[in-house]
Amino acid sequence: MAYETLIVEQRGPVDWVTLNRPEVMNALDNTLVDELNDYFEKLYWNRDTRVVVLRGAGKAFCAGLDLKAPTRNDRPRATRGPSEGLDSQRHIAEIVMKMRRCPQPIISLVHGPACGGGFALALASDIRIAGESARMNCAFIRIGLGGCDIGSSYFLPRLVGVSVASELILTGMFIHAPRALAVGLVSAVVPDAELEAAAQPYVDAMITTAPLGLRLSKECLNMSVDAGSIEQVIAMEDRNQILCAQTEDMREGMAAFLEKRPPLYRNA
Repeated sequence: MAYETLIVEQRGPVDWVTLNRPEVMNALDNTLVDELNDYFEKLYWNRDTRVVVLRGAGKAFCAGLDLKAPTRNDRPRATRGPSEGLDSQRHIAEIVMKMRRCPQPIISLVHGPACGGGFALALASDIRIAGESARMNCAFIRIGLGGCDIGSSYFLPRLVGVSVASELILTGMFIHAPRALAVGLVSAVVPDAELEAAAQPYVDAMITTAPLGLRLSKECLNMSVDAGSIEQVIAMEDRNQILCAQTEDMREGMAAFLEKRPPLYRNA
């Protein structure tokens, strides 16, 4: 599907997805919100795409909500009632929920500002790699709203702990690339021009795994984060291993390991 504000480049089993509103630092308007929702929803049943790399065009990853863009009914945001505002809010929040539901691992390449909703997109990804220019914040609290939005209060404490999450959410202060690496928010920091190259080893490693094993691993990680006991986690892990063990890919993987050659997985 052709999008207006998203560029989706398919490189074999990998989608390189670029937020493409560089004139406004890829801020989220109605069209971009709709297209992100559409793209991630369709990924759920997509078995051809195995990995997604998400990035921003121009000088930013995503500056958050475009406050200057028209609302859906062209009414000023301040005049909308609670019901109308909640509908709009939920539509934006659906993006990160679909990012977590889709079985493909998502790697975000963050450079320049990743603010508010842009920060939320990075947080909802599975792996984050930062350019040296990256600066991220929970911008919501800086414009008269609460600091918890679009999943930030769910993701941040799980990624960096409650103390650092509280600092970022309650102040709206920026966290820059070096500290983001130090607290475990990102996996690596590289020069902006090297972001794509930095992502490639992660992509290569993922696409050499068995397709079902990779999908079930993301699902299991999602569920384990919120599991109430180790018994629940192990039950999920056991189920996944037995499912994978019934596949041709598992037998191919075992043979390739013993024969010291790359596996040829067929998603079967």
